[in-house]
Amino acid sequence: MQLLAENKKYRIGGFIVLAAVSLAAHFLTTLSFFSRWEEHRPIAQKLTMSVFLIAVIFIIGKVIERIVDTQTTSEGIRYNLLRIVRLLTVAFVLLVVASFLFQNLYTVAVSFGIISLVLGFALQAPITSFIAWLYIVFRRPFQVGDRIQIEGIRGDVIAINYLDTIIEECSGVYLGNDRKSGRLMYFPNSVVLKSQVINYSGPFAPFIWNETAIQVSYTSDLQFVESCLLDAAKKDFNDRYPGRDESDNDADVYFRINTYAWLEAVVSYPVEPEDTTGRRNRILKYALPALNAEPDRVGFPEGTRR
Repeated sequence: MQLLAENKKYRIGGFIVLAAVSLAAHFLTTLSFFSRWEEHRPIAQKLTMSVFLIAVIFIIGKVIERIVDTQTTSEGIRYNLLRIVRLLTVAFVLLVVASFLFQNLYTVAVSFGIISLVLGFALQAPITSFIAWLYIVFRRPFQVGDRIQIEGIRGDVIAINYLDTIIEECSGVYLGNDRKSGRLMYFPNSVVLKSQVINYSGPFAPFIWNETAIQVSYTSDLQFVESCLLDAAKKDFNDRYPGRDESDNDADVYFRINTYAWLEAVVSYPVEPEDTTGRRNRILKYALPALNAEPDRVGFPEGTRR
């Protein structure tokens, strides 16, 4: 991080030097010494002023980026703000370049309109994805760091580019759990405008609700089974989040009849989306030894015994 900050400082310093040099060159072109090149003086003055304005735009952009980096705590918001700042910086630079190439802003506007009309037909798909990027930034159906599911793809968002989004897949065709598969999935932003987006970072963030079921016989002590599962969920929560308010661990147990004529004891509990498999395994490791230790109170389906 320190190296990154020093690199940004160096880049700001370079633009400051460029702005100073171009401004000095602009004033030099006004001196009588350059009268012998009178026919080239207007273009030189316009060029030096354009370079000066471009350097100032980049300086302002880098200063705003540094403010966003230091003052924004949310990774997703920081990422979106930096993208917007960089986009506006490039837009203003292109405007300066266009004003240098053309005589006046009216010509620039007309030319830009004609070019946009032509490109609108030729680049319809990329333009739609760019509009979808604006929707993602301002509507925020998801942000960098969120776990989402869209069109059968599930994973953690690691980048939201102007035209596409990159997620690190979890589960997938090779895994039967919610662990990360190690594959990166790319999809155009335009998909967001026509597909359902499921965001796991909802109002209960950083948790979602999950549940785990075990099969027990009808003759089991259901109160004992319930207490074992709740104790296991509580122990795992306290071990993983020491000092956290236990009200966040609002685990619950309910029973339902299984299709194959035994009971299912289902424990529902809060869990971070990336820890669903791990939390389920830990709860079972805590609960099953306690249940197995009391065979007279807990019966498990075995053969014809239900």
